[in-house]
Amino acid sequence: MGLFSADLFPTKISFVVFISYMGLFINQGILVTASKSKDNSYSYNTVTVVLLTEVLKLVAAAVLFIKDKSCQCFFEDLFKHRKVLSLYFIPAALYCLYNNLQFVNLSAYDPTTYYLLLQFRVVVTGVIFQLIFKKQLSRIQWASLFILTLGCVIKEIRHDVSSAQTMTTAPTSVTDYLDIHLLFIMFQVFSSCFAGVYNEFLLKDTGVDVHIMMANVFMYLNSIICNLLILAYRGEFLEAFHHSSVMSILQPGVMAIIINNAAIGIVTSLFLRSLNSILKTFASALELMFTAVLCWIIFGIPVDLYTVMAIFIVSAATYLYAQNPVVNKARTEIEEDTKKDDPNPKDQIQLQLSPGQRHKPVLSV
Repeated sequence: MGLFSADLFPTKISFVVFISYMGLFINQGILVTASKSKDNSYSYNTVTVVLLTEVLKLVAAAVLFIKDKSCQCFFEDLFKHRKVLSLYFIPAALYCLYNNLQFVNLSAYDPTTYYLLLQFRVVVTGVIFQLIFKKQLSRIQWASLFILTLGCVIKEIRHDVSSAQTMTTAPTSVTDYLDIHLLFIMFQVFSSCFAGVYNEFLLKDTGVDVHIMMANVFMYLNSIICNLLILAYRGEFLEAFHHSSVMSILQPGVMAIIINNAAIGIVTSLFLRSLNSILKTFASALELMFTAVLCWIIFGIPVDLYTVMAIFIVSAATYLYAQNPVVNKARTEIEEDTKKDDPNPKDQIQLQLSPGQRHKPVLSV
């Protein structure tokens, strides 16, 4: 048996997408950490950064679509698939919450711990994946998910909430381990899980006939609306676009965050179209090894025994999953495979499609 199953990366492009996804996310954690002040705050408006990132994503997706099609086709598809556009408000709102919480949580946790805590989304993603796609994960797949979660728990043992502080007294109760940032992490976990799986559902089922860059346009249009609402809610709408606020964002480090995050958005859509949400969580877990080493080299953040143990467990879980990956093809791919096996596939297509792929999503806006 090889290092991983042939089903893990069905094409060479899917492997490139996988590596790119990991690299960009590792880079994002390091860039955001480097932009923090000595008191772990940010010298720029983080909501404005997220908003400008979404604008850059929208422009990039629109340009790539028009490059493949035409400007006229762009507006025709925008009107033709307006129902799918409305459905994208759900993952867009959740991703908006996720992106804004990223800055809050990275100000309290070092990047390695931050990504380890986010791995709680692995098991949550498995549950949501089964509910939306009506696909049962195998025992080995569930085992790999729980082993991965174990790695997260081990890393959190005896860990203080802020990497800048040193623990002076041993915790005496469960409440000593809890604080508001752990609650924010949980919000991030659930928003990430549901948004990722639902986005995959739209890409592979309801919106499978929509060009992937047009699907990105739908996502980013809704994301911009959500971020504008957050600015209005916080009373920072005018302040966010004040001259001083704009100048603080025009720093090279902050611009690098915006560009890198925009690239993440495009690559994530390619990831979910060619691979699946379960593998996406494992890609996130693999980021830990590289993030831990790079943060030790760049920022001098120590890698303790618990981190080493956690990385070892995460690696073992990833290897176990790689031998038994989830296969979740788009509806059109299933239909094409059926046509190859049966020249009259009308009766067979419905049998091969999972219940989640035969019906419209249960959520709507």
